[in-house]
Amino acid sequence: MTSEYQMSRRAFVIGSVSMTATLAGCATTAGRAPVPEMARRPIEPPSEAELQARYAAVEDSGHLLPAIPYKQIDPKYYRQRVVDPTGELPGTVVVDTPGRFLYVVEPGGTAMRYGVGIGKDGFAWQGEGVIHWRQPWPRWKPPNEMVARQPSLKKFSIENGGMDPGIKNPLGARALYIFQNGQDTLYRLHGSPEWASIGKATSSGCVRLVNQDVMDLYTRVPYHARIVVHQDVLKAVPAV
Repeated sequence: MTSEYQMSRRAFVIGSVSMTATLAGCATTAGRAPVPEMARRPIEPPSEAELQARYAAVEDSGHLLPAIPYKQIDPKYYRQRVVDPTGELPGTVVVDTPGRFLYVVEPGGTAMRYGVGIGKDGFAWQGEGVIHWRQPWPRWKPPNEMVARQPSLKKFSIENGGMDPGIKNPLGARALYIFQNGQDTLYRLHGSPEWASIGKATSSGCVRLVNQDVMDLYTRVPYHARIVVHQDVLKAVPAV
């Protein structure tokens, strides 16, 4: 065996060992595969065509809801997708009372935001609860305390069965009922024909949305969804 052959074989063996070591090193030092981030839904303001369709007249369960003159509403209160400022888990409903906004948190760092109107004295209830009950075209049954203040409402009292569903019903096309610790808080998220009240504190209580928005909200919020109500200014959570 020539010395030249021995050197070539030695180089081959050393090279093979080196390559094996390198491959073994890759196998032993490789970390876990990165988990892909959940895709964020596109965030852009609704187009004019989208707004026209979103707030057009609509018939629902035999009730004809008139179109919303959305151009007379501050555009920031239009239903729109935004970067989630709440930091809450997807599926959570968040009411920003001072800002007059309601959010439904989505996966991927976004939220659907709605403009709302609140009670004249502000939405006094705050904290956490659950959407324990939802109702399309609900009957309105003013609490006895309200009937005592406004005797003209007696015909719609709980004892008298409340007001029939319809476009003039103060609860509008949908109502979502807030419970805490298994008890009805008497606060509602509901529709309203009074579009001019959005962004203001002019209602008789609860949190109101235009009917076209509350119908959309109804499709996004399941039974027993968690709800968080803020009385203080909602501080945006930095995006990760």
